[in-house]
Amino acid sequence: MRHEWPHRWDLLLRYRLIEIIALWEGRLTTNALVNAFGIGRQQASKDINTYITDFPENLIYDKALKGYRPSLHFKAHYTRGEAAIKLYYSPLFQKAHYTRGEADEYLQLISSRNDLASCFVNPGLELPNTSVLYSPVRRIRPEIIRPVIQAARENKRIEIEYSSLSTPVSEGRVITPHTLVWSGFRWHVRAYCEKNKDYRDFVLSRLIEPPVITLSSNNGIEGDEAWNTPVAINIKPDARLKPEQKKIIATEYGMKSGRLKISTRGALVTYMLQMLRIDPHISQKNPEAQQIEIDNLKEIKKWIFE
Repeated sequence: MRHEWPHRWDLLLRYRLIEIIALWEGRLTTNALVNAFGIGRQQASKDINTYITDFPENLIYDKALKGYRPSLHFKAHYTRGEAAIKLYYSPLFQKAHYTRGEADEYLQLISSRNDLASCFVNPGLELPNTSVLYSPVRRIRPEIIRPVIQAARENKRIEIEYSSLSTPVSEGRVITPHTLVWSGFRWHVRAYCEKNKDYRDFVLSRLIEPPVITLSSNNGIEGDEAWNTPVAINIKPDARLKPEQKKIIATEYGMKSGRLKISTRGALVTYMLQMLRIDPHISQKNPEAQQIEIDNLKEIKKWIFE
């Protein structure tokens, strides 16, 4: 029988965060609740203890971690997803079956911090009916994410088994991750690749086996030129449109004098163009379908990859 959920939204959100952090980071402390909700440490500790009282089989206090880790019998109750996940991350997690939870929840939790910085929604508002389209979830297991996050925090190398469209047969790589990237469609990790001697993007859902953390690395985020280079993409209405059509597009995108400047990073230019549905190599025959085009293609061309 389903456990009775608390009626207060703030408790539901805090319990959900407890499960997401425990499942995907493998370590839960009061800091997670304190920082996320601005509550006191005593209240955060009370929430965790209340959660453990309700679900004693889920969390175990680990002295070495100085926090709680998910037990072998962890079962999430406040997160979405139905996929059965079998962990092989470490001896502590061998043969553990997580019956609920999706990586997208954890990764979207990270990206939502940026949204909150620029937009606040009053939960008391009575909103109209809405419908949101979601792209199919790219399955990423917790044991794939944890070592990537740890290595990025500690600037360490990880050994991975990776497959791509150019190399469909998986091969071993040694990379040093520094940043998780949401491209608008899927999650990548930006990392230094020792095989290519350069910084590359690796699709998280294409990591075949749990990464193995190894030695410290000298190739951190500061050495990633493409990541550290600010780039502006200037867009304008398609030149083939009629004046009145250009005006509609300019208004829709909030353009000034028929131009819009989009600030990004060199490493993210291609992803931004994909989100804008602009193919820099091909111009659509129908200008009404393309609607916008790049105004400074020569300036940003060096950052566009195939």
